[in-house]
Amino acid sequence: MIRNPGKNYVTDLDTGEVQEVSLTEANGDAVGPRSVHRKALLEALADELSVHSIRFSSKISAIETQQHEGSSIAIVHMENGTVIKAKVLIGCDGVHSVVSRWLGLREPVFSGRSAVRGLAVYPQGHGLEQNVRQYVGSGRRAGFVPLTDKEIYWFFSVISPAKGTSLAEDPEDIQKELLENYVKDLPPIYLDVVQHADLSTLTWAPLMFRYPWNVVFGNLSKQNITVAGDAMHPMTPDLAQGGCSALEDAVILGRHIGTSFVQNGQVLVLKKMSEVLGKYVEERRWRVALLITWSYISGWVQQGGSGWGMKFLRDAIFYKFLFLKMVKYVNYDCGKLDF
Repeated sequence: MIRNPGKNYVTDLDTGEVQEVSLTEANGDAVGPRSVHRKALLEALADELSVHSIRFSSKISAIETQQHEGSSIAIVHMENGTVIKAKVLIGCDGVHSVVSRWLGLREPVFSGRSAVRGLAVYPQGHGLEQNVRQYVGSGRRAGFVPLTDKEIYWFFSVISPAKGTSLAEDPEDIQKELLENYVKDLPPIYLDVVQHADLSTLTWAPLMFRYPWNVVFGNLSKQNITVAGDAMHPMTPDLAQGGCSALEDAVILGRHIGTSFVQNGQVLVLKKMSEVLGKYVEERRWRVALLITWSYISGWVQQGGSGWGMKFLRDAIFYKFLFLKMVKYVNYDCGKLDF
């Protein structure tokens, strides 16, 4: 299910002031987040694949290449001892990608913030309208948005604890730590959402990103190997574009490979894969670098502090002018697979 956005309410935790941030352009067109249940999305994608084509709990231990009839073949070694030969290797193995490391990309860096994310479940229904609600204060930011009539996605981000302090890992400990030490002064509606958390969905992790200039100038493909999603462009979640940009990657990469396949008589010509993947990364490079930048700025401004300067930047400039421009940049037509 895809939900259109309602309204976006932002509450200042220091003053209690609530402002509505526009999710509508001057012409009346709605912009902003469309809530999609990730489980439903993954199931929809998996259902299009043949049985047994997905291998779970499989991690890459090493990558090498071999020449075969003048073309490069990727040899992937898995931790369980399996060896896979691939005509094209697309690394979608997350923030700490083995494939991106093989390509020579710089490691992602720590943003200085961490975030708890989870799903709240109301078996009898939550009764809330389809609105985004956020709470911002000195070093803290929280919020939620309904996904369905019975489920709500929620988050809490904070300037990370002092160095040497570990983040809670057990779901019950995460919930307890939040309610007792971080969000006890937030409005009851938010506390109720946290209390209804499905513990199996709770995570608390540092927020990582790749410097945008490393994406712009980095080596994103080599021979028949490339990366997509977080493996290419990890970003902070402040514009909710991690999964969305990965889907863009998939469409654009699929179009480049599919076009080559059709133009060469329904044959995947290995000698052309380096050129094909090169076109893909050049089409993606600048867009995802800007998404990383906008996401980082969005998080920094909204969680930057309680001083009058930061409040003025956040309330008078960011929410009234910059936010809508960022959201409009997020709305992107990556084309169709029309071959």
